Amino acid sequence: MLLHKIRQWSGIQRRLYPEPEDLKIKEDKIHSSMMSHFVMVHGASHGAWCWFKVRALLETSGYKVTCLDLKSAGIDRTDPNTVFTLEEYNKPLINLLHNLPHNEKVILVGHSIGGLNVTDAINRFGYGKIHTAVYVAADMSDRRTEDVKVLFPASINQGAAQNGISPDMFELEYALGPDKFPTSIMVKKEYQRELYYHMSPVEDSTLASMVLKPAPARVFACAPFEGGPPDAAKVRRVYIRTLNDHIFKLENQDAMIKKCNPSQVFDIDSEHCPFFSNPLVLSGLLVQLAAPIN
Repeated sequence: MLLHKIRQWSGIQRRLYPEPEDLKIKEDKIHSSMMSHFVMVHGASHGAWCWFKVRALLETSGYKVTCLDLKSAGIDRTDPNTVFTLEEYNKPLINLLHNLPHNEKVILVGHSIGGLNVTDAINRFGYGKIHTAVYVAADMSDRRTEDVKVLFPASINQGAAQNGISPDMFELEYALGPDKFPTSIMVKKEYQRELYYHMSPVEDSTLASMVLKPAPARVFACAPFEGGPPDAAKVRRVYIRTLNDHIFKLENQDAMIKKCNPSQVFDIDSEHCPFFSNPLVLSGLLVQLAAPIN
């Protein structure tokens, strides 16, 4: 079913290093990779719920898909103002990977700042658990140097300015005191469609506005990574650029790509959230990336 839709697409743009095979995947190749397991990691303020369209498309085509809520996100009732470390925030993903069968590898898909969670998982488990990491308009920096902190630098104002966004568009909470770094952050309701969903169906952005939650800001600003296992470098890292992004501008995505040098780069005609605005193309790219695994 998904293969049939892939063959109907038009206007898909992509850049790859090196140049890949054609997007029209042979049917027998798709069937050979039906058991690939995708693990979907949401970005700030979102939750497992945001992947519902992509999950439906992939599962209909026979893939295994796991969408999880990080600590304080989605239906997790933890107060985000009490989550201070990436280790704590990422515990649901780490637990899932730890409990996988010893011979199972997954394709991790991280959106936006959820790229930090993906990189943290790579540094913990390496190629033993993770075959491919896909960064969708995501932070793929290793946070070992200051100049790769493109999304959430030490200052909220500085980070907003880097992306051409007014700091007034965010709601901040200061649970540790007004003179400390914010403990949670969220885009104000009146700016959510403009920044996140301006190309998405209004039904999707309306639903999202009802379930978005503040995110633990200190996790994003203070997320250093230590050296991972020797085989971490074997994990294939792929970047998907969102060409009409209002919150993570294309020039900043390109700066991330230049710094982090992923093995492949795809373009998708979307705002920041292609799981709403262009789920069919996003799902098709994931299918293509799954095809070589088996």
